[in-house]
Amino acid sequence: MNEQPTVVGINRTQDGSIAVLSGRSLAYSVQKERFSRRKHHWGRLGDLPKHYLPHLPQLSGPIDLVVEGFSSDAELENLEAYRSELAENLDVARAALVSHHLSHLYSAFYPSPFDRAAGLVIDAQGSRVADFTERVRLPAATTGDRLEVSSFYRCERGRVECIAKQLWHGDWLEPVGLGCFYMLLTRRLWPTGDGNEGKVMGLAPFGDPDADGLPELEVRGHEVFIPDAWLRQLEQADRYRYFIDGTGSFADCANLAAAGQRAFENAVLQLVAWLHEQTGEENLVFAGGTALNCTANGRIIRESAFRRVFIPPSPHDGGTALGCAIYGLVDLLGQPCEFRWENDFLGPDPDPAQVEAAVRHLPDGLSVQRPDDLVAAMVDLLADARTVGLCQGRSESGPRALGNRSIIADPRVPEMRDYINFEVKGREWFRPLAPLVLADQAERIFAVDRPAPFMQYAADVRPEYRAQLPGITHIDNSARLQTVEPVNTPFLHQLLTAWQDRTGSPVLINTSLNGPGDPLVETPEQAVETLYRTGLHALVLPPYLITKRDEPPVPGRTWSPPMETY
Repeated sequence: MNEQPTVVGINRTQDGSIAVLSGRSLAYSVQKERFSRRKHHWGRLGDLPKHYLPHLPQLSGPIDLVVEGFSSDAELENLEAYRSELAENLDVARAALVSHHLSHLYSAFYPSPFDRAAGLVIDAQGSRVADFTERVRLPAATTGDRLEVSSFYRCERGRVECIAKQLWHGDWLEPVGLGCFYMLLTRRLWPTGDGNEGKVMGLAPFGDPDADGLPELEVRGHEVFIPDAWLRQLEQADRYRYFIDGTGSFADCANLAAAGQRAFENAVLQLVAWLHEQTGEENLVFAGGTALNCTANGRIIRESAFRRVFIPPSPHDGGTALGCAIYGLVDLLGQPCEFRWENDFLGPDPDPAQVEAAVRHLPDGLSVQRPDDLVAAMVDLLADARTVGLCQGRSESGPRALGNRSIIADPRVPEMRDYINFEVKGREWFRPLAPLVLADQAERIFAVDRPAPFMQYAADVRPEYRAQLPGITHIDNSARLQTVEPVNTPFLHQLLTAWQDRTGSPVLINTSLNGPGDPLVETPEQAVETLYRTGLHALVLPPYLITKRDEPPVPGRTWSPPMETY
């Protein structure tokens, strides 16, 4: 083994992804969807030569270890073919497997700032018992086909202990667990496609959680069960078709989302309380798809007994590739992990030639400038209610844009949220937009007491700023903020500082740079394409500013939102 080993992790399931640890700290992590251009694209045979090798030169040299992660889908049956693909495409010395929840845990604990912590993993379903690569005491009658739906850990560096799991037999007529519950809730409102859970979270504040008299979920120790009343409610397909074909009632859908979100939050708080009681730890790390629920995360931070909480920027399956690599480094190679998730810019190294090529081959109707002061030019556009894309540096590995693949706008403009939702992103009108805020000003504007660099929890906008910032204040007066400091996001910090000097406000809108139905853009060429075919007004590709000769309408000036139909 090399003194500075290279370890590759590959997630072969939902949100297919790959990660590379070069030495003990240098990390790359990217989702397949960024290259294939299909959101939530699952891992499949052929990913390595088609999607990963062309973009990550780090894969071309000797590799000490590849660790693959599978879940309970059928891909594990293709293991022999995957191993052949590794041998054909990589110079790899060894390959290994890690089970699903363990890869989630390693993606959260080892990159966290903690030396000790309790660990919580919750998703819809993970690995089968027969495929576990961790030790856990299970009832004697447990069969190998049972699936993990939640896992609870006591962690310290060099030692991870699973203290409990909730298991499920896999029959959707008898679902159990928080992940299954939220998946059923989501699929009742949006039956097709993956990744719609965020829509439920955004819709919930528009509803009345008491309207249908639905009960809380049943929490027994570390296990969650779904009452029959909920299962009967979720069988009412005809009642909840508003977002499918416009029939039915918006209010019914919002009420269901509100009741489900509240039930989820209250149950997860009970699980967190149980875990704290069992471990006595001060710190918590939380991963799995449910850790993307910012509203619940905010309540964990505010209401739980844990003093500090770390949720990685990629807590979903896309982050498990990094967890696979860290597991390999620590458990299989016996090396310490020095990588810390201080920022999420883990995509491929930028290629300046790609920027130059994109600028040279602009579509008709776009113009390029190279301003002497790019930040000032961007502030000018934002102050005139223009929407501006920003594509720079390495891309974010997680699902949320944190300043390198972002759309930036003025949150003071009342029409701005509707404009971005309708004319740029082509999505539902009720979806909230997130704020960027200077870290040293965050507590003045929002009810927060800690940094939020990864946009992972919601906090209330303080009452005196809600009317001033309609673009980022949701109907429940919350916002999913990102705090900005100069060390990891220098350009954003310069931009917000200049914006505050111009307007007196330290807050801007930040949402992901993508068009309708698309994943985050990865390349400058994709960013230009998004500018060209959406209502975006301008694009910054440092050092360039690209604008449209025929400018789209301007929110609050020449554009007003369509009549709401709910």
